[in-house]
Amino acid sequence: MTALLETQGLGRRFGGLQAVSDVSFGVPAGQVLGVIGPNGAGKSTFINLVTGHIKPSSGKVLIGGKDMTGAKPWAIAHAGVARTFQIVKPFRGMTVRENVAVGVLYGPSHSGRMASALERADQVLEEVGIVHLGGRAPGELSVADARRLEFAKALALDPKLLLLDEVMAGLRPSEIEPSLELILGLKERGLTVIVVEHVMKAILAVSDQVMVLHQGQILTSGDPRTVLSDPRVIEAYLGKRYADRREGRANA
Repeated sequence: MTALLETQGLGRRFGGLQAVSDVSFGVPAGQVLGVIGPNGAGKSTFINLVTGHIKPSSGKVLIGGKDMTGAKPWAIAHAGVARTFQIVKPFRGMTVRENVAVGVLYGPSHSGRMASALERADQVLEEVGIVHLGGRAPGELSVADARRLEFAKALALDPKLLLLDEVMAGLRPSEIEPSLELILGLKERGLTVIVVEHVMKAILAVSDQVMVLHQGQILTSGDPRTVLSDPRVIEAYLGKRYADRREGRANA
C-alpha cells in the first residue's frame, strides 16, 4: 500500500532536549494509525512537525510522495492535511456554524462564496452530531460538544489526512462512543487518520496499527493488541516493577 504520509529520520531538538529523534514511519492511505506513549514522549511534537507548526531539525516529511519538510501550515493544509488541537480555541466572536464555515472558506477546493460555505458547514456539523448547536456561541458548548466542534473545523478543510490530538481527553465513557463511531465512519469513507490518544479503548477500537513513542523515539509498532501487551510498552507507561510482575504472572 502507498503511504499517504511518510516520515524519514524525523527529528526536533529544543536546545539540549531531543524531543523527537529519528522517527521513520509510513501511514498507508485509508488506514487509522494510533499513536500512544506516556506524557512527554513527543506525540504532540510529532503532530506539530507533520503539520508544519514546528520545523524539523532533521529528516523529511512526505505527503502523497511530495516533500513537504518545513512547509508552512497553510501549505500543508492545502496538500490535504488537517488537524485538531488539544486545547480548543474557537473564534469566540463567531457562532459554531461560522467557526466551521471559516474552515470551508479556506479549504483548498472551495469557491469562496459565504452562502455555500455556510451550507457546507451545516453538512459537517450534521456529520459530527451538533448541527442543532450551529447558532450557539462556542463558549456555551459542553466539553464533549467543544471536542466535536474541533472535529468539524478540521473536516471543513475536506482533508485526505486527519490528525487527531487527544480529541477524547476529558470525555466521560458514554461520550467517547460517538467519537469512535465518527472515526470509523471517516475510515469507511477512505480518509487516513492519525489518532494520538491516551484512551486505550479508543486505540483498540479504531486503529489498524499502533506506533508507540517513548522519549522521542519509536519504541515499537504493529498490531494494536500485540503492541499494547508488549512488556516494553507496559514498562514505559507503568514502570519496570509493574511490567516485571505482570510478566511473572503470565509465565506462572
